[in-house]
Amino acid sequence: MTTSSIALPRSDPRTATRPARTLRGRPWTPYLFLAPFFVLFAVFVVLPIGLGLWASLHRWSLGLPRQPFVGLDNYAGLFSGSSVLSVEFWKGMQATAIFTVASAPLLVVLPLGLALLLNRAFPGRTFFRAVFFAPYVLGVAVIGLLWNYLLDAQLGPVNQILGALGLPDDIAWTTSLPAGWVALVVATLWWTLGFNTVIYLAALADVPAELYDAAKVDGAGAWQRLWAVTVPGIRRVLQFVVTITIIASANMFGQSELITQEQPGTATRTAIGFIADTGIAGFDIGSSSAMSMILAVSLMAVSALVFLLFRKAGDPE
Repeated sequence: MTTSSIALPRSDPRTATRPARTLRGRPWTPYLFLAPFFVLFAVFVVLPIGLGLWASLHRWSLGLPRQPFVGLDNYAGLFSGSSVLSVEFWKGMQATAIFTVASAPLLVVLPLGLALLLNRAFPGRTFFRAVFFAPYVLGVAVIGLLWNYLLDAQLGPVNQILGALGLPDDIAWTTSLPAGWVALVVATLWWTLGFNTVIYLAALADVPAELYDAAKVDGAGAWQRLWAVTVPGIRRVLQFVVTITIIASANMFGQSELITQEQPGTATRTAIGFIADTGIAGFDIGSSSAMSMILAVSLMAVSALVFLLFRKAGDPE
């Protein structure tokens, strides 16, 4: 009786002792992939912030050879309220607050309602999604010139349509208040409505359909399903939309510059507009940098408040 033996494959001694090439042996590999982002972030974010903070602590006027260090004098002058620069800056901050309060809630709520409609299955849904998003691809210059023409008190189609409907047709949309704020809010809403709608649509796609089915079985109506299923399901995205909308509204500049030309007077000139006038037209880099820092800190505080409110609202109690 013979027995057969199976020869096992021999391992190559040269490869048996060779260490496996893994990321654990090269800890710098992930940072190598992240390096391009770090470089861009440092050059276009960290460096400008540092230079802005440095400029805000100096008396820096374009054309002068020196920039003497003045410490917090630029900030003290803005908070004193006694100079023309201080008065105009806080007037711009007030205009920024008016526009933000008027536009941000609409830019949060209306896109959500539109996303709920476009999330349903109906013929032409993709077409309507593209139609509502299309204005967002236009530049602010195009939007400004377009709405400046539409809202012209004499030749604009808006007043002509209102007159055909028997409504007042002599509204000075771009040169009076509160019509000027209405014009800016409507133009901005038409322009940016689709962006938040697309974000909401992506969030709604991640809400499990089983939750809606369970809510229907429990007898929940459409309004109850919205507050019990939809809003909790997109809470993080909703927080993101609220934050970026407030920041974008507070940085509004092109619309007031092109649609109302900051009229009447400078009533619709936002803080960004006055900062640009001070730094570019007025050559006062130090004061404009201090204004930018005050605006940035204000937006950081508002963003932190939004975070805390959503965190408190999401705590199960």
